[in-house]
Amino acid sequence: MTLLISVFAAVICTVIWYKNAPKSEMKTGILCLMFWGASIMWLVDAIFEYAELGADYFKPEVKDMLNDAFLGLSVVALGLIIWLVILLVSDPKGVIKKLLFKKKD
Repeated sequence: MTLLISVFAAVICTVIWYKNAPKSEMKTGILCLMFWGASIMWLVDAIFEYAELGADYFKPEVKDMLNDAFLGLSVVALGLIIWLVILLVSDPKGVIKKLLFKKKD
């Protein structure tokens, strides 16, 4: 489940990045790299787990699937939080700068 969730997030993010590729104001490329990196990590984990369990890898218990789903959603949420912090720090549209240096009359 973690692999599927991170791959879906990576594919969706890549489509959004590709649609807005010439102007990279929202820094979706960083988000894509994070999600694809997580997908590769979960793929390697799945390969090693399959090597250990064999055919039993494809018969997970419901409890294990639920835990994996929560872990996958947590990874996606953490990636989005990191991307949001990067976006707020870089402030590509200058919104934060305008709010901080707003002159009071």
